[in-house]
Amino acid sequence: MNKQFICICCPKGCIIDVTYDHDKIENIQGNSCKRGASYVQDELFSPTRMLTSTVKINNAMHKMLSVQTDKPIPKDMIFPIMKQLRHICVEAPININDIIIANILDTGVNIIATRSMEKITK
Repeated sequence: MNKQFICICCPKGCIIDVTYDHDKIENIQGNSCKRGASYVQDELFSPTRMLTSTVKINNAMHKMLSVQTDKPIPKDMIFPIMKQLRHICVEAPININDIIIANILDTGVNIIATRSMEKITK
């Protein structure tokens, strides 16, 4: 099978052409460094992404708190994790980098706050 990638490892944005068979790369062309080959290997066989989203927060100046994963997650876990985040509501105060959910869906990845929010009283 053939596939083309635009490498995101550096600002060059090399166009990389790869020929592969199930779980093995047969030929790779267009990368100007080893990082490009590694990037393609990961994207083909175990793609990951950082996930950013929001969760509800009570007693804060805003109704939503921005959160993200503390490391990349498998790409196929994005929607299951988003489904779980939809039901999360935290209480202010929250500090930046507080763990909102530890080891979400047994991925070994934490959901953390990306900002602080003080508690407000009405």
